[in-house]
Parts: sequence; structure tokens; C-alpha cells
Amino acid sequence: MDALAAVAGIRSLGGERVVTFLGFSDAGYEDEAHARELLLAELETLDPRNTIVCSGATAQGIGMVYPLALRKGFRTAGIVSSRARAEGVQFSKDCEHVFVVDDNTWGGKQTNEHLSSTSQAMVNASDVMIAIGGGAIARDELEEGRSNGKLVRFHKADMNHARAKANAIKEGRPVPRSFCSDAQALFQETCGEEEA
Repeated sequence: MDALAAVAGIRSLGGERVVTFLGFSDAGYEDEAHARELLLAELETLDPRNTIVCSGATAQGIGMVYPLALRKGFRTAGIVSSRARAEGVQFSKDCEHVFVVDDNTWGGKQTNEHLSSTSQAMVNASDVMIAIGGGAIARDELEEGRSNGKLVRFHKADMNHARAKANAIKEGRPVPRSFCSDAQALFQETCGEEEA
């Protein structure tokens, strides 16, 4: 489906507003318990009677929002690139409605400086965008959401250090010394570095 169809699909679920949670997916969280506490605190501020909780449809990382939201009575939805299905990525069993956008990227800004169709759907479907950390894709979506007048909130969080180091080695990149999110720069948050 295209981005417009994904947005229409989420809107057809009937919620008065869509609250989208962004953050680390495959990169995971260094302090998963703290990320879960932040998600629970944010969910407490929302009304399950009129709110649809949206994220990226997968179970890892920020996808932990799905079981938390479902237990609190929220309807859940996810927007994800068709690349996820092509690569056999598991969708969260607690994501009730998955909207797969035809997109050969994972999301974020493309070389033409426009958002990919998946990211554009994510932004357009959202009334509120809440991030707990997040990489370049989350940064690009938050920046676009903010410039379009969406209510945007950000919580600082580190990606999983060991996983980030292992991925860098596997991909032949230098091992990172910083594990904070690309999104932090949008919110003037400083990022510490791990001691060598």
C-alpha cells in the first residue's frame, strides 16, 4: 500500500487521535527497564477510549510499547516498510493492525531531502509523536512532525551498547564511543561518551 492508504487505514480505526511512539528498534535499549518506565508513564497520560497507539509494528526495542498499551486497553497499530516483510522481520503479536507501506528503504530522509513513504505515513498518521531515544529515522520523522505542528515529546535514552559495538564490527565500521540517539540533537540534549 502507499502512504496515503496507510494513513487512511489507521484513521479508519476510529480513534480521535493517534499517538506514535518512536525510538530504537533493532538497536534495542541499554536500560530497557527505564525505557519501559517511560512508556508506562506516557501511556498513563493518555485515554484508551479515544487514542490509538502506533509504532513501527515490530516487537524489538520501542515495540515493547505494544503489550503495555494493549494491557491498558488501547487499540494498537503499526506502520512499517515492505522491506521488513521482505527480510522476514517479526511483527509484534500485540500490534493489532499492521500497515505495510511499499518502500525499499527502512525510512527517514532520502537523497532528495524528502521523507521516505514509510516515514511520511508515520508522520501524517500521527497527532502526537513521543520518542524514547531513536536513530536517524526517528530524528527525521520527529523533525518533520515538529515542522508540521505535531505535538512532539522526547526522552533521552542510549541504544544497547554491546549490540551497537557488535553491529559496527560486523559491518566493518569503527566501534562507537557514543550510544545516544541521533534525535537528541533536535532537542539540544548533550550526549556523553563511553570511556575508552
